[in-house]
Amino acid sequence: MKRKIYNDLINWKNETDFKPLLVLGVRQCGKTFIIDEFCKNEFKNYKKINLLNDKEVVKLYASDVSSEKKYNDLKILLDFDFDKEDSVLFIDEIQVSEELISELKFFNEKHSNVRIICAGSLLGVKLARLDKPFPVGKVTRLYMYPMDFEEFLMAFDQDLLLNKIKSCFKNNESMGVTHTKAIEYYRRYMLSGGMPESVKALVSCKDDNYNYDLSILNNIIEDYMNDMNNHVKNIYETLKIKNIYNSLPSQLQNASKKFQYSVIETDAKSREYLLPLEWLIESNIVQLCKCVKKPEKPLLGFVDNEKFKVYYSDVGIFNRLVNNDIKTILLDDMKIYKSIITENYVANQLKANGLDLLYWKGLRDSEVDFLISTKNDGIIPIEVKAEEHTQAKSLKVYDDLYHPKYKIRISLKDFGYSSETRIKSVPLYAAFLINTLC
Repeated sequence: MKRKIYNDLINWKNETDFKPLLVLGVRQCGKTFIIDEFCKNEFKNYKKINLLNDKEVVKLYASDVSSEKKYNDLKILLDFDFDKEDSVLFIDEIQVSEELISELKFFNEKHSNVRIICAGSLLGVKLARLDKPFPVGKVTRLYMYPMDFEEFLMAFDQDLLLNKIKSCFKNNESMGVTHTKAIEYYRRYMLSGGMPESVKALVSCKDDNYNYDLSILNNIIEDYMNDMNNHVKNIYETLKIKNIYNSLPSQLQNASKKFQYSVIETDAKSREYLLPLEWLIESNIVQLCKCVKKPEKPLLGFVDNEKFKVYYSDVGIFNRLVNNDIKTILLDDMKIYKSIITENYVANQLKANGLDLLYWKGLRDSEVDFLISTKNDGIIPIEVKAEEHTQAKSLKVYDDLYHPKYKIRISLKDFGYSSETRIKSVPLYAAFLINTLC
């Protein structure tokens, strides 16, 4: 299946200032597969190692010898001269060796001709908790996410539909009769989410969506739970991580419109949950959305650190966690969770396409779901609606206060623009295109 990150990998290969590449992302989002495909296709000489299996490499970098000796001995152990032109070394599960992560500085400073790509399970967590020095400024980071809706359509070979969506978004033109077909694919995406294994299983069902195997997502969730057991300091941290993770549906529905530690458990203190929450964020299992006090550029300069929301990194997993079955999703009968799951879906689309997740909270109950900083039009508010009914008091409150050039409403409605209300209507299936405005 095609992944847009492949273009980013090509850009890295074509850089003249060589730096080792760290690819970070939630477990099972397809990092190993796409890196392996890239290395096979784009380099003449390629070697892949996995530090969970290559214990001698881990032992080498834990030894007390010079960096140069480790560098030369690594070639011998691997029987691979990565100094050769048109060569690349892929180190998977690099989180196993803090020493090797730290030694990436040596690679960059002394052997900058060498192409090295590194990835790993919960690599973000490891980097946040390193005991060894991190090679600051000596590596390039690239973030990977579950497949967005554009990649989902590509997996189904829906290039014609995808091209029409892009054209209608750009020109504010109606999709006409094809709007219904795009909505059908959107429903299917809500079922599978963007995890490659899950999408592949849905593709194999062809048109029989009710034959989709929900156990795939159940297994991914179980793997996440196991990671929480195996990559934490103690059982108490594990329990806190799981408590936060399981509280998110309630968090997103609470009236305060922000994450509250008291929702996790009565009398919970923020200091007790800061590290477990950081673990979830660094693992990319969840995505943080920050509250902006004042919608001015730069938006990140006006963040209220006391207010934030937390979304699941994949909407398919969200639907599984609240036990929405195939019929419920495909027939659009999600009821009490529908609004927050739809909002979570949009958050995933924005994040996967390189946008910071930011929202605005005003007085009383006024809230705008997301804010973006555009190239030419300033700060633009985004309201998300799960239905065709699109009346939104909060968007009017925001408009009266800050007078944006226009507003975006993402819903089940077709594309369109009203010069009277200055609202650009964007169907839910086109949320992945919002970044083109920025």
